Amino acid sequence: MKFFVDTAEIDQIKELNDLGMVDGVTTNPSLIAKSGRDILEVTKEICSIVDGPVSAEVVSLTADDMIAEGRKLAKIADNIAVKVPLTWDGLKACKTLSDEGNMVNVTLCFSANQAILAAKAGATFISPFIGRLDDINLDGLELIDDIRTIYDNYGYETQILAASIRSANHMSECAKIGADVATAPANVIKSMANHVLTDKGLAGFMADIEKAGIKIL
Repeated sequence: MKFFVDTAEIDQIKELNDLGMVDGVTTNPSLIAKSGRDILEVTKEICSIVDGPVSAEVVSLTADDMIAEGRKLAKIADNIAVKVPLTWDGLKACKTLSDEGNMVNVTLCFSANQAILAAKAGATFISPFIGRLDDINLDGLELIDDIRTIYDNYGYETQILAASIRSANHMSECAKIGADVATAPANVIKSMANHVLTDKGLAGFMADIEKAGIKIL
């Protein structure tokens, strides 16, 4: 499973990228706005750091405007994936932009039916939102499983990009289900290294080293 980091913070992206923990980046206008910098400027810098896809989201609502905006975003760098919402206009934009050879990430997916439509419209990525479904007492991971089954049944090439990930458990569950990509905040990716028994074992090891008076450096 590929890891995308869901952030516009350059330092976070660089740290994870240097460790080989980043296969791509997802951004949106809200994330970039927090940086206080120009959207196109930040997006271009991210694309220069990461080799994999960088999702840049349109802010228009009509198909024609999304297409025009998507074409502009695609010119930033070769690894831009234009992110459009899963609306009927978004699907129209997806079809046009993907036919023109652009990567397209269809976002805000909350049902298997929506995922089928995105695949038929030529989406490179479909982004089902796990956490937001969990918030309304629906099973977000079940949606990932349903989409995986449907895509495998019919050979759709659209990659499942699990989004709205809130925990390290979400990451491992998505990997077990077979999500192609999981995008998560940097702190969630880093939390995957944590385990109480690792901490306990290390504390015991260090206590033994101190008692023995061993010094390496």
